[in-house]
Amino acid sequence: MHMQVMPSIGLLAELHRDASWKPDASRTPIEHLVEYLLTGRLASNAPAGINELTERVLQFDPTGTRVVVLGGGTGLSTIIGGNSQMPEWPEQPFLGLKEEFPLLDVIVCTTDDGGSTGRFLKSLPMIGIGDLRKLLISSIRSNNLEKKYGLEQASQSGLIRFIHALFNYRFPGDRQVDAEQLRDPLLVVEQELRSSCPGPLTTSLRRLGEYISPGGEGPLIDPTGHSMGNLLLVSAIFMATKGAFGRAPALGEIQKGVDHIAELIGTLPGIIHAATATPGQLKFRYANGVEVYGQSKSAQTDRDSPVERVVAEFVDQPIVGDEILSAIAAADLIIYAPGSLYTSIIPILQLEPITDAIRANREALKVLGANSWMQKGETDISLKHQGRGFLVSELIEAYDRNVPSGIDGLFDVVLSANLEHIPGNILRNYALEGKSPIHLDRQPVEELGLRPVEATLFSSEHWERAQVIHHDPRRFVLAVRTLLFADRCLKQQQGFALRKLPARKQSAATRFAVGHTKGILLCDYLKSVKEPLQEKVFQPPELRDFLLEVAWNNREIRPAHLEFFEGVVVIDSRSWDRNTEWDNILGYYDPCDRYIKLHEDLLSSRSRTCEDLLVALGESLLGDYIAKRRWIESHGARTYEIVLRPPQERNCFLEDAQLHSYLKLARMTQDQTDSLTYRITINDDEGFLPPGLLFGLLYSWYLTGSGLTMEYEMSLLRWPVKSLIPLHAKDRIRKENLVTFFRSQIFGHTD
Repeated sequence: MHMQVMPSIGLLAELHRDASWKPDASRTPIEHLVEYLLTGRLASNAPAGINELTERVLQFDPTGTRVVVLGGGTGLSTIIGGNSQMPEWPEQPFLGLKEEFPLLDVIVCTTDDGGSTGRFLKSLPMIGIGDLRKLLISSIRSNNLEKKYGLEQASQSGLIRFIHALFNYRFPGDRQVDAEQLRDPLLVVEQELRSSCPGPLTTSLRRLGEYISPGGEGPLIDPTGHSMGNLLLVSAIFMATKGAFGRAPALGEIQKGVDHIAELIGTLPGIIHAATATPGQLKFRYANGVEVYGQSKSAQTDRDSPVERVVAEFVDQPIVGDEILSAIAAADLIIYAPGSLYTSIIPILQLEPITDAIRANREALKVLGANSWMQKGETDISLKHQGRGFLVSELIEAYDRNVPSGIDGLFDVVLSANLEHIPGNILRNYALEGKSPIHLDRQPVEELGLRPVEATLFSSEHWERAQVIHHDPRRFVLAVRTLLFADRCLKQQQGFALRKLPARKQSAATRFAVGHTKGILLCDYLKSVKEPLQEKVFQPPELRDFLLEVAWNNREIRPAHLEFFEGVVVIDSRSWDRNTEWDNILGYYDPCDRYIKLHEDLLSSRSRTCEDLLVALGESLLGDYIAKRRWIESHGARTYEIVLRPPQERNCFLEDAQLHSYLKLARMTQDQTDSLTYRITINDDEGFLPPGLLFGLLYSWYLTGSGLTMEYEMSLLRWPVKSLIPLHAKDRIRKENLVTFFRSQIFGHTD
């Protein structure tokens, strides 16, 4: 047997020890074959000859297969070479697709904006590089280390543990970092591991560290909160720009930086590609009409509304490298790694040169790795049925909605993890975290034109160690190997063909046109919101940085939104003159002195401070628009009346026509004889939100998805109009229009 043929009898024995369940008798022949290889178990109704086919799969040599893998995040690095962020990864670093398929190219998503990557984006014009760093470690190969440092595999353990510890080290985010640790990266690793670092690698690492250290030639970077691997990669990329720090690195410069790190740590240069060199960010549209920016924000904000669509917004027409397009054109196998639906694969597939190249390649087998678990903010609420999470068919429909020209020509097979036999304690732990499995619904998947293949892609090793279920890279690669064998050798046999499905049914979901609206560099955005805050008063002063952080996390806030207040001050409880018993909004805008005022109790909770600060900021956009206000009492009812200032006397973000539109949406009725007078009549016992407070609450809710008052007020948006009584249906439409008003008029999103 060829030495590269991975599934040895020993490995199979190791995989099969997990299999304590019986396979599902309803499986298709190809699934029987895959499952028998993965678990050693065979259903009673399995087709004859599975044993013989297994031997043929094991003899099948895939090493000449040209493979392209697309994705991002942990799912991508896991199937390529194991999850390199896990502490135990150095124990088994040489597994996954990189070992089975030496002719491998990986295309990595670049729109990440969280964690360490997000910190870089605040100050440097660049793409998101966090997933590139993870993949660089996972892609280390033994033969590369041997060639580079003359170490045979038996002697590589110490070096691998050193690289793993160094690149995954994260500087603390809450205190100043010793600059010497950046100049000499080895200092962050234990002395015992440092001794495993070869001299040439030591020299190169120190050169990279010195470059971005104080006094170095590179861009000055505060290492606080950063991972060392990201710092070294950024150093290598900007070193390639030769001092051009005011622009985004070009495609060749990014590749040069990635390849430099790859060569140093034993990863093959030229196989890991950023999907595009053009910086961008993700824009999410939810079913309730809200549209916001940011991958990290999507994951952290509980909207209680499904994602309707996502668009990658780039600073310019995105550039895709010729190396990527050539690799796709030559590929025999194209794999979409399991990972975050909207933030790993879809941003890549919205790069039309990539999707066009995939469609043009009619020879390659195209395998979609389905997510195993619902993910908060992405797949936890179905667009079809908002009372539950996603099914596998809905993952595919989401691709169809969000990819230019849909899924035609992109997928042949969906490889889904069989999660039916997971131990109950593991399921319970996931359920406590709000996570549930994504189940395979076969018939709808087939109707969409894909062959469903369900297999046991996880192992007991993961749940025994960490009480988690992850794709096992050994099982995943063996499943893919089997699919490739079936496509090449068994396509004429019934039940084994992977591409001969009937013409697919058109998805019922709306397909959105995906355009590349020009965005802004995120570091430029931060500069733009800093400017209007320079001359404002903040007491205490740290509130200035807090507001900047709020703006960064809510990049829908426009610089113009920050021009209508003079400062932010904290008021002690003894001087607070609002009714705290009935009004729990402890932040407000005072039109008399134009200050935002926060109750001191808010400072004990960052989330609450953020929420109430945004309420006050929203109120400031209306400014001092009211000249007079009063309550008119009458027989069991009350009328709230306001008289607007003339347009030229207002300090207001809204134009005159916009203000009148908003007041009508806020249920105010314009006087027929005086266009500046508005009223609303309510019952004595009826609650009422004045238009100024409503505006602030809506502003905060739109950005953060939180606020008990507005969550209740906007809950009608979760229900289709046809299911509501006429009164509620009318109110739902009004609230839809309110969201549209904020999306277009306040936050400037165009449809």
